Formats: sequence, structure tokens, C-alpha cells
Amino acid sequence: MSEKEQIKIEMIQRFGDAYKAFGLNKLMGHIVALLIFSPKPVSLDEICEQLGRSKGPVSQILRRLRDKKLIRKAWFAENNRKDYYEIEPEIFENAFLNNFALIKNNTKIAVNLREMANGSFSVEGDDTAKRLEEMEKFYRLMEVHYNNFQQEWEEERKKIYS
Repeated sequence: MSEKEQIKIEMIQRFGDAYKAFGLNKLMGHIVALLIFSPKPVSLDEICEQLGRSKGPVSQILRRLRDKKLIRKAWFAENNRKDYYEIEPEIFENAFLNNFALIKNNTKIAVNLREMANGSFSVEGDDTAKRLEEMEKFYRLMEVHYNNFQQEWEEERKKIYS
């Protein structure tokens, strides 16, 4: 086995483990890694063959990854009858933005819960109100840092591709 093939296998395995650690489907990570590693678009059949998986689960995951803007269908001149896939050019930024959307939603939840509980927790020793305040402040601060990171990343990405 070539060194390049060993790296590909390691990458697929590690991405699967990372996706699983985030509570996502391990196959999602496998497909993303395979497409990141592939120099040209890959057909559904090739993905299934390379990962040793059947078309049903792979097709479902491809749809979810497309919905999250991590991959896209690609036109490929060799065979116009099959669907081919490749990563989105901004795959890492899109993954970040998907996560940022979750943070923003958590902020909304925290604000709503704090407003609902306003004044309801006045029993001695009950720290619920403080925890809700902490939750809101935590996610608001995360939003600030995510915004700052996004701006810094845009500058860094420009340097890579200029």
C-alpha cells in the first residue's frame, strides 16, 4: 500500500471518529474525508465502493451533507448519467457557520428561559436564576468570539488563495 493510500485511510478513519465525537454519523465523516482527499469529483458508486457501504445510507448522508453546504453535486464530463460529488470550496467555513447557528439558537433559548424565569426563583439557596444568567452570558460571549473568528478567518483564507 502506498503512503498516499495510507494517509487516505487514516484521514477517513479520523474524520469518522471526529464526526462521531460531535454526535454525528460516522459515515458523514468518512464521506467528507474521502471527498476532501479526492482530486476530482467522485460518483455515488465510487463512494460506496471505496467505503465498503451500500447505496442507501451513503445516499442519505450525501443529501444531509449537501443540505449543510459541505459538499455539492459536480458536473463530470466522463459520465453524464451519474451524480458526482465534491466538497464545497468553503467546506470548513460552512461547517463553522453550521456550528455558529447552533450557538445563536442556544443564545435565544437562554434569553427566553431567563425571561420566563425572571423573578420566579427567589428561594434561598436556589441558584437557577444565576445559572440561566450564566447560560445567556456564556452564549452571548461565544457569539462575539465566533464573529471575531469569522472575520479573522476571511482574511486568512484570502491569503491562502491570493
